[in-house]
Order: sequence, then C-alpha cells, then structure tokens
Amino acid sequence: MMKNRSKMSTKRKFVADGVFYAELNELLTRELAEDGYAGVEVRTTPHRTEIIIRATKTQNVLGEKGQRIRELTSVVQKRFEFAEGAVELYAERVQNRGLCAQAQAESLKFKLLAGLAVRRACYGVVRFVMEASAKGCEVIVSGKLRGQRAKAMKFGDGYMIKTGHAGQVYTDVAVRHVAMRQGMIGIKVSIMLPHDPKGINGPKIPLDDVVTILEPKEEPSPESILQAQQAAEAAAAAAAQQAALQQQMLAQQQAAAAAPVEPAMQAGF
Repeated sequence: MMKNRSKMSTKRKFVADGVFYAELNELLTRELAEDGYAGVEVRTTPHRTEIIIRATKTQNVLGEKGQRIRELTSVVQKRFEFAEGAVELYAERVQNRGLCAQAQAESLKFKLLAGLAVRRACYGVVRFVMEASAKGCEVIVSGKLRGQRAKAMKFGDGYMIKTGHAGQVYTDVAVRHVAMRQGMIGIKVSIMLPHDPKGINGPKIPLDDVVTILEPKEEPSPESILQAQQAAEAAAAAAAQQAALQQQMLAQQQAAAAAPVEPAMQAGF
C-alpha cells in the first residue's frame, strides 16, 4: 500500500491516508483497550513515518523491555508494506485523562463489563471529568439496559456547546460499543474542554461569547487638568520670552561687530 504512494494522484493519496488512519486506529483500539488507549497521531517525514500512540498506561503499551511496541511496529510494517525501518511507533502519556473522552469511554466500558450498575458507572465518570476542571460533560448510554426494551439514558453536568465552530474545537467526543450478555450497548462520552491560553488542557482560542471586563483607568480630576494646562502655558510663555531675549542679544552682538572703527587722532592736529 505504501510502496505505490509516489505513483498515486493527490485524491487517491488523501483517500489512502484516511483508510490507513482508520485501520490503524481500529487495530490499536482493539489491541490497547485495557491500557487506556486515547488516540493516535501519524507524522509523515521524507525518511520515515512516525506513529505516536496516546495512552494513560504507557508502560503497558511499551511492554517488558519494549517487546510489545516492537511487536506492534512489526505488525504495522508488514500489513501496510513499509520498508525496513521506515515506520516507528512511540508511546505518549495522556497528561490529564479526565479531559480525554476516549479514555473515559474505555473506562466506562470496562465498568459495565465488570457488572457495575449503569447509573453508578455513568455518574462516576461525569464526576471524575468535572473534577478534572472540564466545563461540562455528557454521557449517553443506549441499548437494553434493563429488561427487553431498548432505551437511552443521558447523564450530564456543566456547560456543553454542540453546534458551530466552538462545538468542533471545544468538544471532545468518543463512542464505544459494549457487547453485554443481553445485547450491544452504545456509549457516547462528550467533554467540553476548558479554555487554556497555553493550549495544554484545552484550546487556545477563546469562546466568542465570553466577555472580559477590564478595570477602568483612573481618570484625572478637572482641577488637576486645569493646573497642568496653566503650568504648560506658563512654561511655554517663559520659553518664548527666553528665546526673544537670546535673539535680541544676538542681534546687538552682530550690529556691534559690523560697526566701522574710527582711526585714532594724531597729535598736533
């Protein structure tokens, strides 16, 4: 697949990249589900392709003496026909797993598989997310929760924007499917990220409707303004007077220098 990239048209390259990412994400989701898998990033350089796996338990992803990451590298290399050494896998720890929707969806999935009650599991996830300084959280669980009739339950807290550009930038969404004994159950976790000027815990872009009111500047009193104006006028008048005196003295000096000198009278005349 990766051998023939140079011969592809631009359109086919984009499609191939999308298929590659989707298949890789599916593989890692199934393989690293218990290790808190939270997404993958593909960086393509001229010499090699770097794949960064984000997870909460990076030590489990690496394995004993890096054995597991080498196995994953070998699988990816053979499946996508990379040359020897042309692909490299790295593991990156998620800084704040309370703000990662994929990590929370996996956590909820394993809680339900362990037999925990749906309400208790969902409220636990919502509380954990809100304690991690999120602006809002919503968990939707749908399927045969109790009895044979399928229904959906929605748990939420805080503030959530779902539409517009802010909904795309600020909302982190993850969907998981849980194979329970009574049937498939769907989980959707949405987290409204906080605004972070550094861009670590959330987007740098501020929300459009957030208005910051600055403290007013101290306005000077009319008396002080009048005194300042009078002082400035007095200083300007004194400077003008000084300049006029200097000009007058200069004119006198020039006149004295230009006057003719009378010859001294001789004795006897």
